[in-house]
Amino acid sequence: MTVHDHRSMGLFAAVVALLAAVAAGVGLFARGDGSYEMVTSVRGVTYAMATGGVYANNALRVVSEGVGWDAFTLFVAVPMMLIAGAWMAEGSFRGRLFVAGLFGYLLYQYLEYAMTWAFGPLFPLFIGIFGASLIGLIWIGSSLVADDIASRFRGPFPDRQFAVATFVMAGLLTVLWTRRIAAGLTGDLEAAGLEGETTLVVQALDLGIVVPISVLIAALTWRHSPVGRVLATIYVVTSIAMSAAIVAMLMSAGIATGSFELPPMIMFGGFLAVMIVLASRMYRLTPAFAARTKERGLGWLSK
Repeated sequence: MTVHDHRSMGLFAAVVALLAAVAAGVGLFARGDGSYEMVTSVRGVTYAMATGGVYANNALRVVSEGVGWDAFTLFVAVPMMLIAGAWMAEGSFRGRLFVAGLFGYLLYQYLEYAMTWAFGPLFPLFIGIFGASLIGLIWIGSSLVADDIASRFRGPFPDRQFAVATFVMAGLLTVLWTRRIAAGLTGDLEAAGLEGETTLVVQALDLGIVVPISVLIAALTWRHSPVGRVLATIYVVTSIAMSAAIVAMLMSAGIATGSFELPPMIMFGGFLAVMIVLASRMYRLTPAFAARTKERGLGWLSK
């Protein structure tokens, strides 16, 4: 890769991060005054519906969850994206991997937002962010293939530890969401979480996308695949961001409603801690710079 390629990627990451900052900031500070009314959905579920702010016409609990998620994105994910994007612009391979992981996080978040929130003023921005994040993932992924970076990992990479943790989390998600789907199919729509929604969007995304991808990457790393190691160093960042955002989301909802969901908080909090430890080990074994260049005064990268 050339200096221009690195800088173009860094600029693109910064633009996406700023778009996410706008979306999260508006969602956090223009969510309304908490006013609501009790309504009954077309499926017969009675729930509190927010009546003000950009998230109006959504279940009040969903809005309270969004506060935690938006806060994490604005105050943690966006600054991390800007910092890693700056590293990537300087040619850092680790920065490229880190940004790719955050693109995965933003892709999932705003795809879910676009499909879950009631139609509102932020809808076009949600689409723009998850579309741009998908482009960013493909762009960085193609650059990694071009650099043949998979063969550069050396040292005692935590393949099996990552694989086990990821397999376990995929299994827990499958059990958790299968129980909720079963509750809905047997007629208990409140237990299924269908407050104002006509279907289970989160469960569809997790079981149809997140779990299969997790299992695939875990299987590759279990076999000590070089490609699996590259994917693991990206996915571990996505996992950390997602787990932290979910914990923040559950805490925000618990504060707002007075009802804390402890089992998922413990599950995602534990997974977050494990992924942070594994990420620290992975990135110590990851080459700092993959592409060597002497263009525009960056000859020091080749030393």
